[in-house]
Amino acid sequence: MAVAEGKGCMNFEQLVGQIRSIHDDLARRASNAVNLGLTLRNWLIGCHIQEYELRGEDRSEYGERLFEVLAGRLVTLKLPNCSRRQLYRYMDFYRTYPQIVGTLSPQFRRMVPTRLPKETVGTLSPLSKELTLSAEKLIETLSYSHFELLAAIDSPEKRTFYEIESVRGT
Repeated sequence: MAVAEGKGCMNFEQLVGQIRSIHDDLARRASNAVNLGLTLRNWLIGCHIQEYELRGEDRSEYGERLFEVLAGRLVTLKLPNCSRRQLYRYMDFYRTYPQIVGTLSPQFRRMVPTRLPKETVGTLSPLSKELTLSAEKLIETLSYSHFELLAAIDSPEKRTFYEIESVRGT
């Protein structure tokens, strides 16, 4: 909403409208920032779990119990959404979308395990290569709950279809 042209001043209703517009815009931006932060948090958690499973120096000590023990420890630290089941989902999210690493800002790249390549690309089918959306588009458009549902789809072609529809529908 613009200030009344030519007069340089506004009436009370315009003031109310300006304040409402400012509030709505900045609240939307804050919500998007929180959503992006949570999505990246969950991806990074999955990344670290995957890396620990591959190269953790004491990983043999935990073996099959890793997720159970880790979840118990994180819950005692009062970290939200870190149940055993969620930790598996975070790792599935990471494994399904390794290309997200290429979207990370320098501040988030410092949180990636040092052995992990800074640019990771998954194997795509010929159909997926043609239709795939960029990791940037996905990460800026979809919430973590979208990614969680998409990661559960076994077929890369079906997942690509639903990615496109999710972005289009958002």
